[in-house]
Amino acid sequence: MTIIKSARLAADDGAVAPENMASLPTGDDALSAPGERPGLHAGAHASHGESPSTVRKVKEAAKTLLPDALFLSLLHHKCIGRYPNLIRPVTFNEKILQRNLHPDPRYIALTDKLLVREYVARKIGDQHLIPLIAAPDAFTPEVFDALPDAFVMKANHGSSYVELVRSKSETSFEKLKKLADQWLRAEFYYVGRERHYRKIKPRIFFEQLLLDQRGQIPADFKLHCFGGRPGRPIIYILVISDRFGNATHGDVYDIDWNHLDIAIGDYKRSAAPAPRPPHLQVVLDVAARLCEDFDYVRVDLYAPDNLVYFGELTFTPGAGVLPFTPDSIDYEWGKLLA
Repeated sequence: MTIIKSARLAADDGAVAPENMASLPTGDDALSAPGERPGLHAGAHASHGESPSTVRKVKEAAKTLLPDALFLSLLHHKCIGRYPNLIRPVTFNEKILQRNLHPDPRYIALTDKLLVREYVARKIGDQHLIPLIAAPDAFTPEVFDALPDAFVMKANHGSSYVELVRSKSETSFEKLKKLADQWLRAEFYYVGRERHYRKIKPRIFFEQLLLDQRGQIPADFKLHCFGGRPGRPIIYILVISDRFGNATHGDVYDIDWNHLDIAIGDYKRSAAPAPRPPHLQVVLDVAARLCEDFDYVRVDLYAPDNLVYFGELTFTPGAGVLPFTPDSIDYEWGKLLA
């Protein structure tokens, strides 16, 4: 099969959380945990003869009734192990929760995966943008027929809306249209109450399939950039390897490519560090340009061979419920974020 494993929504139409978010069973466990996760799949256990889809729909509907601050406090307790201080935030996650509830108005356009392309082109040049094939007002058979043999289908209004296709002959318009419709119906705001997502108009778009010289999907560089001070930002690099495969790892490096004893989310560290990218300084320079207007942003890049391509800007990673190992990193990064 030449369609690469994708992160997508659960099949039932009532779902609002992507399939790689953990759906948890009872009490505050009925909350879904967004974050940087390698392969968690949603699915509630049925009881009293109810189907899993019915149980899940009831849970999802019940969650939408919770006020944002209460929802996030319960979710933070579930994922991090303590209730957050939303009045005087100290940790990185607590400060991200504040961003969820009181987002900078700039986040709306810069989180929109289509609109942000204009900002990136102005800051670093359009040579760092993955070529855009189409951003149609509607996904029709005519749009599908005009697509090249290989492409990536994405949605602009949330996380994990990605379908990679190596050969169009191995899929169909009907299959992709069904998936696109699921994405467009989902209101991503409800996953982690990141309020800026609520104001993004959902759209489907198609990009060139990005491969390295070996024909492999390049690793995902997630650069956590702390700026807001004179000089270069403080940057930690999370490298996600084999993101769409069965051997996914997440490794954290400093700017000198030291392999740090840190785990973020559920990603497992590799036994040994990856080779230092020969153009690491270029990657860091691009991230520094893209983060210079903010006290913190996660800049996602791809660095196949000697190139650097933009992925996205994320201002509320993990929706403020992102576990760190060791937990002390939550406090250390909290000191870096104003």
